[in-house]
Amino acid sequence: MKKAFLYLLIIALPITGIAQKTQQYKIALIDLMLLKRQKLGALPLAKELHADGIEIDMGGLGNRETFDNKLAIDSVREKYLQTARALNLEIPSLAMTGYYAQSFCGREHYKESIAACITTMKQMNVKTAFLPLGIQCDLKKNPEKRPAVVARLKEAGKMAQETGVTIAIETALDAKGEVALLKEIGSPAIKIYFNFSNPLKEGRDLYKELKILGAKNIAMIHCTNKDSVWLQNDPQIDLYKVKKTLDQMKWSGWLVVERSRDALHPRDVKYNYGTNVAYLKKVFQEVTK
Repeated sequence: MKKAFLYLLIIALPITGIAQKTQQYKIALIDLMLLKRQKLGALPLAKELHADGIEIDMGGLGNRETFDNKLAIDSVREKYLQTARALNLEIPSLAMTGYYAQSFCGREHYKESIAACITTMKQMNVKTAFLPLGIQCDLKKNPEKRPAVVARLKEAGKMAQETGVTIAIETALDAKGEVALLKEIGSPAIKIYFNFSNPLKEGRDLYKELKILGAKNIAMIHCTNKDSVWLQNDPQIDLYKVKKTLDQMKWSGWLVVERSRDALHPRDVKYNYGTNVAYLKKVFQEVTK
């Protein structure tokens, strides 16, 4: 009887393994865009809207040396981690959105802010940080800032590589320009956080831009366009074609909804993000949730 039981157990194990399949694409929301920047309530809201994960902001920057980061408080951070585990919700990235308005290429204490983000990533087991180069370090409008940007990203890359994390940057350059920038930086820890809206607003071919960048250079994707209509109603984006392109590239990872809100109801969080998540899951995941 015991031998028969063991035999059944042994042959059952591979069947369980075969049944489990890693999801190629996962869908996340952003606490800042849910109007809950560094607020714990963003997690259950993201779960309610059927997201697989949530990107958490590092807090405001302003004139501080580093971010106003509540996650640096042990009790707050642990509550986030406990809540995420209970909800079966992943935290794929931390966002340094303070650099949209602040100057990464000009701030005296940029290393302190990068170090603070990396420390929090390590404490929360988050592998990717989002770093927008923002208005002041727009390399298309301000090419003279390139030496400072490259030098600082080289330093940030060293810091990230030592910890085993990735810093994903968003730039105003086209795909060829971003490939050249990454080559100049020369760090495997610096990659691109691709945003659909950037090539679209410049009239570039979104699908060609993805192919030019290549899978190895894209850490994560902001699956979004400007606020106007939901993703499913956007004439500028064919998400089935996006998926086909990414499939051919053999890319896998996180698609993060940023905007693409109905212009008539821009602050209705559940209405906008619930609809966008549902459509992304229909397109990118075999089994909708």
